[in-house]
Amino acid sequence: MINKYAFTSFISQLNAIIPGERLLIDEPMSRHTTFAVGGPADVLVLPHTVQELAVAIRSAKELLLPLTVLGGGSNVLVLDGGIRGVVIQLNELNKVLQCDGLLLRASSGLMLGDVCAFAQQNGLAGIEFACGIPGTLGGAVFMNAGAYDGEMSEVVSRVQAINDAGIVHTYDAAELEFSYRHSRFQLTQEVIVEVELALTADDKAAIAERIDVLMNRRRSKQPLEMHSAGSTFKRPSGYFAGTLIEQTGLKGFSVGDAQVSTKHAGFVVNIGHASAEDILCLIREIQKRVESAHGVCLEPEVRIIGEPRK
Repeated sequence: MINKYAFTSFISQLNAIIPGERLLIDEPMSRHTTFAVGGPADVLVLPHTVQELAVAIRSAKELLLPLTVLGGGSNVLVLDGGIRGVVIQLNELNKVLQCDGLLLRASSGLMLGDVCAFAQQNGLAGIEFACGIPGTLGGAVFMNAGAYDGEMSEVVSRVQAINDAGIVHTYDAAELEFSYRHSRFQLTQEVIVEVELALTADDKAAIAERIDVLMNRRRSKQPLEMHSAGSTFKRPSGYFAGTLIEQTGLKGFSVGDAQVSTKHAGFVVNIGHASAEDILCLIREIQKRVESAHGVCLEPEVRIIGEPRK
């Protein structure tokens, strides 16, 4: 239970700088996540500027309100009871997108596909692997997202982030503590606002061709047309999660409207009106059966946040 006085004070402070249509009370998170599930956030803040973001973060921390920050709403499962306190979603931040030689600067709230397209249009290569990853640039850095033998740690050269005092700090690549699906920001809870990518020069047509090849592979093998959060599980050492799940006979297995994709067993999809509980039960059943059959413990890549329905 959150402090009602603190919550009212937060709303009052934010109302002074953020209009009501971007300060949403009891907002269903199913409207803001790629799984299309999730109960209400006590308040969802959609900042447009770094100043608005800094004020929201600082106010939440000063009032001791729980704070959750999201990018585009992919790679998360919000539980049916919703999220207490303050949720800030970054995909409406004013967009910076520019290049200076081989360096590309972009706002964290930009979708990865848009960043990849901009790089291609400017003859900058190296980020093609990310062209089909759902979600924002900031979320990809936060998770050190990767695909097709590439990951964000290979191209990120600098990151600007805001701490809980609302102060912006710049980190060089060596300070980002990248490892498999990990960055420093998972521990510090700083909020990424801008990313610099160090890319290489190449022919625009050649870059476009590589993007087309990767996107065709992705469309043919992954359920991009379905509600999902992306790959559900991290890759276990020495294995592929999707292969283990398929070998366990779980392709197409469902709990309610949550289903192991018939196209790629590494994806859990919402085929209709799944609840978060359906998805969570399916994830746990997959883990149990794969471990029983293969002795491998699958770790979710999807962040599970919020509270179950009471």
